[in-house]
Amino acid sequence: MTDRELAYQVTQCGNQKAFAEIVHRYSGIVFSKALGVMRSEEGAAEVTQQTFVRAYENLDTWRGTALGPWLTAIAAHTALKLLDKERRRHASSLNDLPDSVLSGIPAESSYSEEHEARLQQMEAAITALTEADQQLLRLHYYDGCKTADIARRTGLTQSNVLVKLHRIRERLKALMNHERND
Repeated sequence: MTDRELAYQVTQCGNQKAFAEIVHRYSGIVFSKALGVMRSEEGAAEVTQQTFVRAYENLDTWRGTALGPWLTAIAAHTALKLLDKERRRHASSLNDLPDSVLSGIPAESSYSEEHEARLQQMEAAITALTEADQQLLRLHYYDGCKTADIARRTGLTQSNVLVKLHRIRERLKALMNHERND
């Protein structure tokens, strides 16, 4: 069965075996994505489980695009949320320690602050794009659509989609470099 047929069986017929087939097909790439973010097999296993729970709950919102990228996007989002939750829990537990203990701990790395600032720059740069450019980014990078699918949906040629995506990436780089230099 195709991914669409499996999704239909799950959402419309409540077919658990169809969802088990989805899990069987995609658990490897979901686990790999989770492991890349979490950097531990235990964390990746937890993220993988949460990913498939969220996918099951939201399968009716899936737009019928490639299922693998949709699932890995859920996995990445779930992993980042879990890491953020762990970071906040760790920070609050450090706040509960007496100052005498904290004085021996080196200051936290600026990586998370730099990473957060970079994400905010990227979000600002994306919002500065036209709605049409944002739509192309969404279709290609978030929904996982191939350029041929995007061309069919937007009425552009496939080569035009490729050129536009290249120009959008260049524009984003320029916007982010400009913002960094300010």
